[in-house]
Amino acid sequence: MLWQVLRMAAGGLAANKVRSALTMLGVLIGVAAVILLLAVGNGSSQAVKDSITSLGTNSLTVSSSGGGFGARSSGASTTKQLTLKDAKALATSEDAPDIKSVAPVVSSSGTAVYQGTEYTVNSIIGTYPAYFETTNSRVAKGDYFSNDDVLNARKVAVIGSTTAQELFGTVDPVDKTVVIGGTPFTVRGVLAEKGSTGVNDADDVVIAPLPTVQNAFTGFGSLNQIVVQARSADVTSAAQSEITQVLMGTHGIKDSSSVDFRVSSQESLLSARQSTDKTFTVLLGAVAAISLLVGGIGITNIMLVTVTERTREIGIRKAIGAPKGVILGQFLAESTLLSVLGAGLGVLVGVVGSHFTIVGIKPVIIPESVAGAFGIAVAIGLFFGSYPANRAASLRPIEALRHE
Repeated sequence: MLWQVLRMAAGGLAANKVRSALTMLGVLIGVAAVILLLAVGNGSSQAVKDSITSLGTNSLTVSSSGGGFGARSSGASTTKQLTLKDAKALATSEDAPDIKSVAPVVSSSGTAVYQGTEYTVNSIIGTYPAYFETTNSRVAKGDYFSNDDVLNARKVAVIGSTTAQELFGTVDPVDKTVVIGGTPFTVRGVLAEKGSTGVNDADDVVIAPLPTVQNAFTGFGSLNQIVVQARSADVTSAAQSEITQVLMGTHGIKDSSSVDFRVSSQESLLSARQSTDKTFTVLLGAVAAISLLVGGIGITNIMLVTVTERTREIGIRKAIGAPKGVILGQFLAESTLLSVLGAGLGVLVGVVGSHFTIVGIKPVIIPESVAGAFGIAVAIGLFFGSYPANRAASLRPIEALRHE
C-alpha cells in the first residue's frame, strides 16, 4: 500500500518535471543555506579561537581604556595613554616577579615597494624582540631582529608570509631591501604562516624595531598596547594583578575602580569573541531559516495548483470508492517527496560547498545542522503540504466531477 502511494506520488511529480524541479530548488537552497551559513559562522569562530590560542595561555595584553577595546574609565576625568615609561616600569619592577617579558607596541599601515611591486601592508608593528616569543611568532626563514637593532634604531624588519608573497613572489626576501613609506628596510626574516581569521590576515604584517617605526610612522608618543608574557600559565592571574598595581602607580591612581587601562588575558579575549561569534552564527542561521520557510510556502503553492488541476481525477477516484485517507495520503506523499528530495540535494550542496573558502573563511560543518536542516525541511513539507492534501481529500465527488 505504502509503495503504491509513493509510486503514484512520484508519477504525479514526474508529470510536471519543471514545476517539481523548481519547487525542490527552493527547498534545496534553504537547506544548503542553513548548512553553509552555520558552517561559515562556526569556521569563523574556530579560526579566531585558533588564532587567540596560538598566542599562548600566558600572554597578556595591556591597552588604554580609551583605545577602543570596550573598557570604560570609571571616575577618571581624563584617559592617560600608555607610554614607554609604563612598559619599562613593568619590565623592571620588583613588585612583578611573575612577569617574564614585556614588549611595547605601536602600529601603523603603509605601502611597501620592492623593485616596482607595490603592496599596502595592513599592519606595520614597532616593538621589541620579546614580542615574537610573547605572541608565539616563529620565523620560517632568516632570523629575528635583536635588542641591539632596537638600541641603534636600525632599519630592519621581519615580515609575514602574506607580505612576502605579495612583494617578493618566489624570490627569497631575506636580506632584500623593501621601501615602506619612503624608508628602506632590510628584511631579516619571514614569519611562519599563522592564517587568516576572515577579515584580518595575521600574516599581512611588517615587524620592526620600536624606535625605527616611531621615527618613520607613528612619532614618539603613546603606545597602542603593551604585550606581557607571564612566567607560566599558572601565574597568569597573578601577573595580571601585578600589572594592574604597577600601572596604577605610574598613572597615579589609588582607586582600582578608576583605572584608565585594561589588562586582557587570552582566556578573556577568547570568551568575549566566542560570545560574539555565537550571536553571529545564530543570526546567520535565522537568515537561512527564512529561505527554508520560503521553500515550504512554495510547496503549498505548487500543491494547491496540483489539486486544482487534478480536481476531476480526484472526483473519479472518490466516485469509484477511494477513501478520504487514500487521497490525503497521496498528496501528502507528493509534498513530502518534494521536500525530501530537495532537502537531500540541499545537504549534498551544503557539504560540497563547505570544502571551499567563503569570504576568506574555511567553513566547518556542524553535524547537528545537517540533520536539523534535513529534518526541518521534511517537517515543512508535511506541514505546508497538509492544507492542499486535506483540501483535495475533502472535495465532494459530484463537485469534483463537474470541474472543467
